[in-house]
Amino acid sequence: MPHLLIAGKLHPSGLDLLQSAKGVTFDYVEEISEPSYQAFLPKADALVIRTQPLSAASIARAPGLRIVSRHGVGYDAVDVPTLNALGIPLCIVGDVNSSGVAEHAMMLILAATHRLIAADRATRGGNWGWRNGLQTHEVAGKRLLIVGFGRIGQKLAQLARAFSMEVHAHDPYIPEDHWPDLAICAPELCAALAEADAVSLHLPRADRAVIGAAELAVMKPTAVVVNTARGGLVDEVALADALRAGRLGGAGIEVFAAEPPGPDHPLFGLDRAVLTPHNAALTVECAERMALASVQNVLDFFAGKLDPALVVNRAAIGGVKEPAK
Repeated sequence: MPHLLIAGKLHPSGLDLLQSAKGVTFDYVEEISEPSYQAFLPKADALVIRTQPLSAASIARAPGLRIVSRHGVGYDAVDVPTLNALGIPLCIVGDVNSSGVAEHAMMLILAATHRLIAADRATRGGNWGWRNGLQTHEVAGKRLLIVGFGRIGQKLAQLARAFSMEVHAHDPYIPEDHWPDLAICAPELCAALAEADAVSLHLPRADRAVIGAAELAVMKPTAVVVNTARGGLVDEVALADALRAGRLGGAGIEVFAAEPPGPDHPLFGLDRAVLTPHNAALTVECAERMALASVQNVLDFFAGKLDPALVVNRAAIGGVKEPAK
């Protein structure tokens, strides 16, 4: 009988699915931290994990571990080489959160362009005359540059086109002969940044900032930068400097290099920056889909029918441990 460890709070529908599954037992730890679940690892055959780290030290505590299922699509905090070495597959939930993240990115584009934070502050503070400063812009007819044109980027393109934006995209991994017709291909990032009115990032984690001081310097002073992808893709200090100096129109930041950001973060206090707590994929609907999918992946694995397209560490496939009978 496989025993699962659920590390991190799960939508009730995911727990209902587990409780209705035959021949399965589980431990459930709601806290989202690595230490909180480590004591339960020795008897775990499977692990469903939220955003907390899964280090080599934690994996070593689980000698019977056969599969890890991420409650999401990112896996930066998972020690994938260790899983590979042990032949343990790591699976993700597939396309369940792209709509929520794309909507969030569009919201940040609109909020930054229309200076929502400043408008809200002026209204609450009785500064009705703020509106006469003509500090906001429209997105209709403006150029959006999407950097990274996967599922989320393409859904954002559809939303932006509904707002009559001119959509361009940069993604060196998509061949030009397979380029989606949702956006105009922008092969040169620097040149595309210089012409963009809004830039939205949809990339995996990188070794360095994709948008740093040099990139910000070529952008229009009215442009906005949005990051709903991974913290560190935007140099947050350089971004704050550009906003403070009036060299950039606005920003929408959903993910941070260090999370949660400290109280002295350089973007705090800047009303040209709209900040959210990495919650784009945590809509009620998306949380339910992720819970169901992450649990179903484990159940499918032990039933011998896990979709291989959802396994991200294909290097582990050759040595995958057989499911317990």
